[in-house]
Amino acid sequence: MTRPTGNTRLKAARLAAGYRSQQDLVDALGRRGVTVGIRQVRRWESDNPPLPYPDVRQALTELLGQDIEQLGFTQTAGASPDRPAAASALPPLNRGPVRTPNAVQPATAGTDYLSVTRAHRRLYWTVAPATLHPAVSAHAALGEALLPSTAGLTRQAMAAALAESWLLAGRIEFFDLRETARAQDTWVRALQAAGEADDALLGAATLAHMAFVPGWDGDRTAAGERMIAARTYARRSPASSEFLAWLDAVEAECETRCGDTRTALNLIGHGEDILAADNGHPNPEWMDWFSPVRLAAFKGNTQLRAAHLPQARATLLGVLDKLPADADKQRTVVLGDLAAVEAADGRPATAAVYAVRALELLETHWYATGLERIREVRRALVPWQHEQYVRDLDDRLYGWGAVVSALAN
Repeated sequence: MTRPTGNTRLKAARLAAGYRSQQDLVDALGRRGVTVGIRQVRRWESDNPPLPYPDVRQALTELLGQDIEQLGFTQTAGASPDRPAAASALPPLNRGPVRTPNAVQPATAGTDYLSVTRAHRRLYWTVAPATLHPAVSAHAALGEALLPSTAGLTRQAMAAALAESWLLAGRIEFFDLRETARAQDTWVRALQAAGEADDALLGAATLAHMAFVPGWDGDRTAAGERMIAARTYARRSPASSEFLAWLDAVEAECETRCGDTRTALNLIGHGEDILAADNGHPNPEWMDWFSPVRLAAFKGNTQLRAAHLPQARATLLGVLDKLPADADKQRTVVLGDLAAVEAADGRPATAAVYAVRALELLETHWYATGLERIREVRRALVPWQHEQYVRDLDDRLYGWGAVVSALAN
């Protein structure tokens, strides 16, 4: 005799949505205000599943991402809910268009997708942005295409990884390529995916990144509004000390660019206090762009713009000593700031040395933000532009390799 297999469609959909046991599904329905027992779920996964009541049907289809027939239930005229319904004839073969929708994804889809997102996160620090960005964007487009074919916990995991992918794509566009308008649009998509995942910290991180756009343009009001939103989201989930200090650093950078270095230095001091206290909450896995030494880099730049030159020099030299080996992008920015300190302090030859060191790094680790710092330094060196050390800087700044890199990236 053939052994009964039960309602395999419902079971497969339950597993694909990340509910490993029947009790997990009971609990998920309960969170939606639908009360059922595990015995009822067993009946649904039996050979002759009874048709659930309408409110339960709606909750099931929303949780599992498929309509009631796809979940193995039949709706025959006159059939009573939760009573066996007569078997219906098989639907006719749908030969449909060649381009068919994606099949329902398995429970592993979220993890599989996240593994590539993690790889991109690590590669960001060493791969040229013009090379990495197309791969990250294509991966994000894949996630958007797959998301409708997932449900439940699988959908949540997929959406969170998708939000991180869009966040990374926007970071490359804004910091590495200086495509500000494009980054703004990309971060909107990241925020939408974070909302789909109901991940408050990813939402906060995205909103804080979005504050850079008006902040760098000197629009203090718009930047402040986005930072208020970012801090609001951060309060909805346990945030690590580093995450909270990073929010202070972002707001400090915006304030600095808007001309209020006093407020910026107060914010950085607050961030330092938060890091010293350490609230014990773990840092999000995806937040690999911030650390105490990077907060010090923010501080050094603000001290520079506040004309606190001795303090800025000491801070930035300390950062240069403590940056990790894979932080060459950040290193170009710090060298640029050190060059600006020396130029402002009337030491143009030393400024040129730091600027050349930064340009050497940019040849192998392109970073548009770093190049902007060097161009600012070059403008400050106009009074000494006929000196040989400035001409040497110009040879490096406008060499064939530098020009090609600037245009290609």
